[in-house]
Amino acid sequence: MPRPTGRVLTLLELLQSGGTRTVAELADRLGVEGRTVRRYVGQLIDLDVPVESVRGRYGGYRLAPGYRLPPLMLSDDEALAVLLGLIAGRRAGLTTTQHTANETASAKIRRVLPKHIARRLDTLLEALAFTDRPGEFDTPDAGVLLTIADAVRHRRPVSIRYTDRDGRPSERTLHAYGIVAHAGRWYVTGKDAQIGEDRTFRLDRIADARTLPGSFEAPVGPAPAQRVLSGFATAGYRHEVTLRIHGTVEQIRAHLPVSVASLEEHEHEHEPAAGEDRATERWLRVELRAERLDWLPPVLAAIDRPFVIERPDELRDLVIALADRLTSCARRA
Repeated sequence: MPRPTGRVLTLLELLQSGGTRTVAELADRLGVEGRTVRRYVGQLIDLDVPVESVRGRYGGYRLAPGYRLPPLMLSDDEALAVLLGLIAGRRAGLTTTQHTANETASAKIRRVLPKHIARRLDTLLEALAFTDRPGEFDTPDAGVLLTIADAVRHRRPVSIRYTDRDGRPSERTLHAYGIVAHAGRWYVTGKDAQIGEDRTFRLDRIADARTLPGSFEAPVGPAPAQRVLSGFATAGYRHEVTLRIHGTVEQIRAHLPVSVASLEEHEHEHEPAAGEDRATERWLRVELRAERLDWLPPVLAAIDRPFVIERPDELRDLVIALADRLTSCARRA
């Protein structure tokens, strides 16, 4: 039979699962009478756990926000899920405060894990391999991240101090639409109020953020993630490339995703018939920008669909050179 202390901890775990629990439900789960449940609740309150009583027909007890975090009760699977999430987040760069909070949280949880759970975790980590190499990412400031998130939630302008990739500092007023995590980095997308145009900013390059008075209307159109990916595809780079490829959207997107290229119907191609879908092969105009062109010929070969290079001529020369190399190699005995 569980001891009273064990039942009190079980009560805490039940309350931490969320919602309001009736006295009858708690008594049934703990195997005690209602008055004993009330006594256990009193013991939790004495330990500064913020338990509040809810009156009415569907009343009972629930956890309220307190001035400090109450003791957490994690099951075996929950502990493994939290630690794996911290490990994956650190590896992907989706952490704040230079990994410090991530590492200290992991250490605290591991320190109190039962030995059999710690052994299971160590066994899993020994067997786990990643297909990518861990990157060194510049993480955003937690205060900046939370301030901008609040501005997004309440549609309030925010003033930011930003340093661009060339090291130029500036102060901007941003109407932030959303925060997006992509390829190990945090971004915020929104309207730059000074120029009246949509922009995407890396959060780790924002040194300070302050919420301003006022509000703005959320725009209609693409979601924040789509805006960020489209912004990558149209960003200014050394080369502007325009192609026509005959194929399906899926065939092209498998090699040139939204973050790399934009697609549209070729102006000389017939208008899509009613009911025509993304699986229909047709001529599509592909536009992208790149600092280098040497990666594109192998991509076009991998798509394996008819294509026409509209610009630049340098890309046409690189494709011909690749074709010559492949032909020469194929003819070798």
